[in-house]
Amino acid sequence: MPLPQNAPHLLNRFKAERASLKINFTRITSTLDENIQLKVNSILKRYNNRYRANDINNISALVLDARTGQVVSYVGNIYQPENPDLQSHVDMIKAPRSPGSTLKPLLYASMMNDGFILPHTLIPDIPTQIAGYSPQNYDLGYDGAIAADKALSRSLNIPAVKMLQQYKYERFYDKLKKLGIGTLNQPADHYGLSLILGGSEVTMWDLANTYMGMVRTLNHFNTYKGLYNPEDYKQATYFNNKTKEEKDYQRNSFLDHGAIWATFNAMEEVMRPGDEGLWEQFSSSQRIAWKTGTSFGFRDAWAVGLTPNYVVCVWVGNADGEGRPGLVGIEAAAPVLFDIFRLLPNGKWFETPTTKLKKLKICKKSGYKAAEYCTDVVQELVPVSGEKTSICPFHKLVHLDRTGTFRVTDQCESITNMQHKSWFILPPAMEYYYKIKNSDYKSLPPFKVGCELSGGNSVMEIIYPKNNAIVYIPLEQDGSRGKIVINAAHRNPGAKIYWHIDNEYVSTTTNFHQLAISPPPGKHTLTLVDENGERLVQVFTVLDKEKKGEK
Repeated sequence: MPLPQNAPHLLNRFKAERASLKINFTRITSTLDENIQLKVNSILKRYNNRYRANDINNISALVLDARTGQVVSYVGNIYQPENPDLQSHVDMIKAPRSPGSTLKPLLYASMMNDGFILPHTLIPDIPTQIAGYSPQNYDLGYDGAIAADKALSRSLNIPAVKMLQQYKYERFYDKLKKLGIGTLNQPADHYGLSLILGGSEVTMWDLANTYMGMVRTLNHFNTYKGLYNPEDYKQATYFNNKTKEEKDYQRNSFLDHGAIWATFNAMEEVMRPGDEGLWEQFSSSQRIAWKTGTSFGFRDAWAVGLTPNYVVCVWVGNADGEGRPGLVGIEAAAPVLFDIFRLLPNGKWFETPTTKLKKLKICKKSGYKAAEYCTDVVQELVPVSGEKTSICPFHKLVHLDRTGTFRVTDQCESITNMQHKSWFILPPAMEYYYKIKNSDYKSLPPFKVGCELSGGNSVMEIIYPKNNAIVYIPLEQDGSRGKIVINAAHRNPGAKIYWHIDNEYVSTTTNFHQLAISPPPGKHTLTLVDENGERLVQVFTVLDKEKKGEK
């Protein structure tokens, strides 16, 4: 009888690590559950047969038991040594790959842990350019502003970059290293803001262990009476060893119980894969917190899921890094994840860490701590550090005339005739996109004639290019010089904007403020003036085609 080859990649891993693990024997009793290992093998084989039709040749999965910190199933790849082209000998659990969006929950948790955001804080979702870097959402659309937990469950890129910009990528880089992501071998500046969109490399082993550390921390909330044990982030073991767990409880950890709990709740909201008709396939009775990821160029499809008992991680792709259309986390990896969860016994959901949460008054509209002009206030349980977050910046008191149709000041209207109303006001660029998606958004009424406030421009904003931006104008296919499209937003929908470049009048726009221009290389001043005389001045630089390489 041939020897069974049910976990060849783990066998090779043990062979490579034996010396560093200080194991003298060439034989170990592994922690794998044979029944689950064989079933995961057959699930992966089934999907691999389907995906190979699209030249997607490799697939791997890792299942960890969060209660014991042990590996339950380890399938580093499908095992087909007879076909060397498939590279099925490569253990993809150890391979450094781009994580796509799978680190986004770690940023969300870190920002809540450090008092930057609350679960539903509105994050900008508008065209963004940061030092020549322009992230795009997967659906290429914009929401103007979106709640942080929704941005996470919809995996939007621009809000994630905006959050990382606020949190600082250096701080996030340090946090990832502490949490156990061991492949960040370049300095933080090398990755910059792309860190949150998969601009670094991680291994499935590190990723699954990091999420398991968070699960274990939350599971032990009562056991350790609200304290933390750094051992919870210790890597999983794949062989039975009788080491005792160190008991070294601490007051603080990398992420607190409240932030982890809120993050898992946001991860549970993700729409399960498949259209309505396919929904049945994925509905399982158990609650699962999960996240998918797709790397740039469709080279890696990820899905990571967790319950209080298990962490499951799935990777689909090509070991040689070849990208394929359709290699997307939600389509290729998530169905495998849910099939594996169906093999695992159901359990209860996480206990609420009540002493690490605090009831705060939250502005329902903005998700910030309620300010005095917030009209719709709800009480919410949020992580304790939520107290450090700022109050709602979007609700302001506006002064209207008696009819409520115009804004007024005491220069042109007696105070006795005024109405004072709380108003939800987003900055112009956020408002421009937000009101397309949110029909209940009410724009500010215009000023009454003779009441215009001069100064303090809050009526216009240039969406693209941002101030001091450097832009490159490409050539069209016929060799002629292309154009850049400048886009602006005005609070008053019917307003006229007069455009000037380098103090020369160029054009007038109404309603839809866009202008296609082809200015020569060099620095330019863009001046926008509306019919009330409000001015907005910005500068941008056009790169010379010949010098593009120097940028």
